[in-house]
Amino acid sequence: MGKTLFEKVWDPHVLAGEEGDSQLLYIDLHLIHEVTSPQGFESLRNEGRQLQAPEKTLATIDHNNPTKDIFNFANPIALKQVETLQRNCEEFGVELLDHGSAEQGIVHMVGPETGSSQPGKTIVCGDSHTATNGAFGAISFGIGSSEVEHVFATQALWQKKPKLMRINVIGELQSGVYAKDIILHLIHKFGTDYATGYAIEFAGEAIENLSMEGRMTLCNMAVEFGAKFGLVAPDQKTFDYVEGRRKAPKDFDAAVEYWKTLYTDDDATFDDELVLDVSDLAPYVTWGTTPSMGLPYNEAFPEISDHNDERAYEYMELEPGMSFNEIPLEFVFIGSCTNARLEDLMAGAKYIKGRKVADHINAIVVPGSRPVKTQAEEMGLAQMYIDAGFEWRDPGCSACISMNGDQVPPRKHAASTTNRNFEGRQGPESRTHICSPAMAVLAAVKGHFYDTRLDDQEVQYHGAI
Repeated sequence: MGKTLFEKVWDPHVLAGEEGDSQLLYIDLHLIHEVTSPQGFESLRNEGRQLQAPEKTLATIDHNNPTKDIFNFANPIALKQVETLQRNCEEFGVELLDHGSAEQGIVHMVGPETGSSQPGKTIVCGDSHTATNGAFGAISFGIGSSEVEHVFATQALWQKKPKLMRINVIGELQSGVYAKDIILHLIHKFGTDYATGYAIEFAGEAIENLSMEGRMTLCNMAVEFGAKFGLVAPDQKTFDYVEGRRKAPKDFDAAVEYWKTLYTDDDATFDDELVLDVSDLAPYVTWGTTPSMGLPYNEAFPEISDHNDERAYEYMELEPGMSFNEIPLEFVFIGSCTNARLEDLMAGAKYIKGRKVADHINAIVVPGSRPVKTQAEEMGLAQMYIDAGFEWRDPGCSACISMNGDQVPPRKHAASTTNRNFEGRQGPESRTHICSPAMAVLAAVKGHFYDTRLDDQEVQYHGAI
């Protein structure tokens, strides 16, 4: 019987354990940041142990760092976490993409950007959205602090092989509809726990047509669909993305020959399969307090069906039957590990040429990494945002997690390119509406949500950015 992509990566990494039980999995790449790594380092220090494979560990600073006046830490605890990571990396010989450095960025972006994230690898990080790297045909997943320590000490981790799901995405996306809309649609239709216990392989012509950035968005939010893993089979787009990056394989041609074997065989089987035709998919926005509380832009908010709906409407101060353009937006956030890549900024920029942010909107753009920020500035992209009235920041997780001074003000509605819209996620009493970067940028200049498909037709004359 043939093998799935997941099995072709998983099986060669098993060091011990039987099928059906927990198995000891070798880890090729361990990505770390300042929040979930201190405990593991301290344990090594207390036990007099060394890091098992510092050369397979890569650190960055992203969660706690300010994105404005970046060396002025208002929170002493945040500064201590950053300084602790700096000290730990120096002591244990770990490469650190330090605060303010040329390659610093959100942990889920620096793996791909440095070329560290590659097909066929096992990749872990103390952060659930590590699934992002699965876009490269890797098994990539988030782990807890105790597991971080285990990888530090052994470069391996006990894991039970998940069930396997394939989602075949067919059809062609309309102009103004993006990868973010695909995953929000899936979560809305099936719920946030549908894929719990599964590894998802995204496949089909629509996935093949997505850029690497779009595939990363899908795998990133596989977590909000309930999955621990999201994967896409590597292809020429994958190879082209990795080639020439600092940590790309030295014998690149040989690596590609292996990577080309990483696909699901025709006779392989899955535990569950879905087919999604995206030909008529509309832009999505969330109205409530979980990623499943989203709808196509042109649909009215649903009637209350349970206590969760009732609580969501109360918290958001919205009502059934309302439209998205009636939401009283006052804040727009472009950023996060889901949608702060160069392509995301380019997708939004075509909606701002010749326009200004509405007077009642406070809009900020936080590139996900220093390379993205630098490229956007060199292209003139950053200046377009600045001229339109957006605040242009330095890289970091920023208002996605609101633990670094960047927050959505209390009781304010925000169009946000993040992955979660829980109560208080972006600040105490903040009200988050998840959407694509294009949708968020358009909302900033319109002053309210608007259909990107319609406006995309209006701005065609501007041409590509």
